[in-house]
Amino acid sequence: MDYKLDHIGIAVRRLDVSILFYENVLKGTLLDRYRSEAKGVESEIAIMEVGGNRIELLAPTNNTTSPIARFINQKGKGVHHIAYNVNDLDEALKELENKGVRTLEDTLRINNHGRRLIYLNPADTDGTIIEYCDYPDQN
Repeated sequence: MDYKLDHIGIAVRRLDVSILFYENVLKGTLLDRYRSEAKGVESEIAIMEVGGNRIELLAPTNNTTSPIARFINQKGKGVHHIAYNVNDLDEALKELENKGVRTLEDTLRINNHGRRLIYLNPADTDGTIIEYCDYPDQN
């Protein structure tokens, strides 16, 4: 299995302000902006490219139930997760199970860009929120 850094997710309070920072200070490019009200997401997302790397800016759309809102309330703004692109998500999930690493099963989904993703249980990753993802339509 190959693991390649896919993107870093950053929890923000004000998406417009964060986009301007990434564009004006870091010379980033806004690639996409969308809103997801799906249960367990409830966020507005801006995908930025900075120096050939992807950054997801994540702002909560519901301050009560959004996981991003909970994260900001508990830990503050900043790095939320690190995502790794794997060759085959199904195979990676089998490897995790064999190694005793749990996932947050309710996070398994396909996003607006056709990316399949799931989050690993932070209790098994020393507290880091890690996303595994693949792009089945691009293989």
